[in-house]
Amino acid sequence: MNLFQEFATNIRWETLIFTGFRILIILAFGWLAARISTQVLKRMERRLISKGQAEGEPPTESAKRVETLVRLIRQGIGLTLWAIISLIILKEIGVEIGPILAGAGILGLAIGFGAQNLVRDVISGFFMILENQVRVGDVAIINGTGGMVEKVNFRTLVLRDQAGVVHVFPNGTITTLSNMTQEWSAYVFDIGVAYKENTDRVIGVLQDVLDRMQADPDFGPLIIAPPEIMGVNQFADSAVVIKGRIKTKPIRQWMVGREFLRRVKMAFDEHGIEIPFPHRSLYFGEASKPFFLQWQNQANSPNTLTEGVEKE
Repeated sequence: MNLFQEFATNIRWETLIFTGFRILIILAFGWLAARISTQVLKRMERRLISKGQAEGEPPTESAKRVETLVRLIRQGIGLTLWAIISLIILKEIGVEIGPILAGAGILGLAIGFGAQNLVRDVISGFFMILENQVRVGDVAIINGTGGMVEKVNFRTLVLRDQAGVVHVFPNGTITTLSNMTQEWSAYVFDIGVAYKENTDRVIGVLQDVLDRMQADPDFGPLIIAPPEIMGVNQFADSAVVIKGRIKTKPIRQWMVGREFLRRVKMAFDEHGIEIPFPHRSLYFGEASKPFFLQWQNQANSPNTLTEGVEKE
């Protein structure tokens, strides 16, 4: 009992009360800063979602991307804020924080060396989501591998190709990213016709096919701009190549392109326009006489192809 009374007598109550009051003020400021940062982040989240929807991004994907981004920022601000407040409180109660800061610096340096790839992946993923480079549902070519994006995480990006194979790319290792379906897509076509065809006539037939597609109730809404026929683009080995482009909604370029080619084949057949194919001639030298082929109508069978040797 005497020991307790002696301990209570030696306590400097004024200093203790003043220190406690200052700690309460520090905690109040920390709580207020946390509340302000939360409100600012909520406002930023609503603004980013509205911006994404205005650019045509699906509401669910826009909300998912922005929520992931804001959560990371909130966690970073919270950890930094309360780490600073904890150090200030330790200093108020008389703890020397210099060695703590030195030890934290050494520990952070060691962790940084050990987890530099992880940090690189997270930072790359953060900027990938922030800049909206790619999102779930896009078709992209990443490091030479194409497919549909299934997940966009802070550390990895998951891609599934046409064969169903899932490819996982750490964000820090992505060197090339080509998004084929951001905002709009396009089907670029190269139509080859025989050299004997009138190219102006062929372009007219192609334009008629495109006009009919735009008027189609199923395919017309998928085409977001008047199709372009750029004209003769190449003199190939056995064809004159006409180039053009159809601008479509994202991911719809292949559906529109397949239907366009189907209609082009039917239109060319209808107008008698030849679609060339490679020809190959075999030559055996002077020792081999040329062959001739003729149709021979036999009595008990349909027309058959017979082979003969040209006589001298």
